[in-house]
Amino acid sequence: MEVEGSSKKMIATQEEMVEARVPIPYRDHCAHLLIPLNKCRQAEFYLPWKCENERHSYEKCEYELVMERMLQMQKIREQDAKLKQPQHKGSPVPLIPTTANAS
Repeated sequence: MEVEGSSKKMIATQEEMVEARVPIPYRDHCAHLLIPLNKCRQAEFYLPWKCENERHSYEKCEYELVMERMLQMQKIREQDAKLKQPQHKGSPVPLIPTTANAS
């Protein structure tokens, strides 16, 4: 399963995610890190000071995905701004016409 536009490759397969009961919203490019994190959490009874390395690597992966999406969106906005800029071939159109408020 490959998602278009992402630089990261899917490591966890659909079967692995189903077997590990990963919720559908969390089945992204970082799911391969979430599976061992959830196993560690269950083994350690969800103690917050346990599984720190697994949690840190998972959160870093998610952060990198968010930053990648933000950069992609910024590029799209810049392309849209370039397309929306008026193309001046001759003299520019004045903001206030000369006929306005003519006496």
